[in-house]
Amino acid sequence: MKLGRKLDYGWRLLGTAFSFACFGLGGVLLSVTLFPLIRLVSHDKDSTRRRIQRAMQHSFRVFLWQMTFLGVISYEVSGRERLAQRGRLIVANHPSLIDVVLLIALLPEVDCIVKQALWRNPFLRWPVAWADYIPNNSSAEEMVKSAAANLRAGRSLIVFPEGTRSVPGQPLQMQRGAARIALAAGVEILPVTILCEPSTLTKAEPWYHIPPRRAHWRLLVGKPLPAADYAPAGMPEALAARHLTEHFVNYFSDSTGATAQAGRGAGAAMASNCTMH
Repeated sequence: MKLGRKLDYGWRLLGTAFSFACFGLGGVLLSVTLFPLIRLVSHDKDSTRRRIQRAMQHSFRVFLWQMTFLGVISYEVSGRERLAQRGRLIVANHPSLIDVVLLIALLPEVDCIVKQALWRNPFLRWPVAWADYIPNNSSAEEMVKSAAANLRAGRSLIVFPEGTRSVPGQPLQMQRGAARIALAAGVEILPVTILCEPSTLTKAEPWYHIPPRRAHWRLLVGKPLPAADYAPAGMPEALAARHLTEHFVNYFSDSTGATAQAGRGAGAAMASNCTMH
């Protein structure tokens, strides 16, 4: 039995290393082959965006299939049908490195807010630009305005209100950027709780610190919340954003079992990276 556990651990470690290597090399390969080809054959900016986003979805689905096939991870989704409705702000907690991969793999077309480093990467800057992702190198006001405009146009957007991965055992801390976007757009908010057991790929762990058994992700898609419910007539925008952020903290604290702690940020840390980080 002890030998069996060691063999299982060794196999999953090799499978994890192989999967991440494929992810990195595959990203570079797609950036110099498939994505430029899609841009070349697309007749306008909108068709380019839709096709690039769909290609990213398929590539992330292949990555997840590979990790599942190798026995590195497993995952399940509850309430998946709620993701079919477009024009919603998808708000999720952020316990692990591959949360955004899981979400994008479930959505054929979705926007993200991506970190500035990707716009300086010679291989990835053009794909994220063609996908029309929102860079977080502009002011919070510009990001809120751009994100809200896309949502009002019927596009969906993923945002992690924490701004970065959760710290296991610590209270959830959330910034107000997601709330400000929802209120500015006036759209429905779709909460997605992400649970990972045993905990792995957290902010404090390198990829090779794998758990003693295969990690299992559960994505629980909640019921949509109208943003207007949190902004009564006459309520200042800043106060409404604070109340909505407090709701996010309480919602995800209850659904994950974490301790609640509201964040005070005004929106600078609202970015959701669309690559693993």
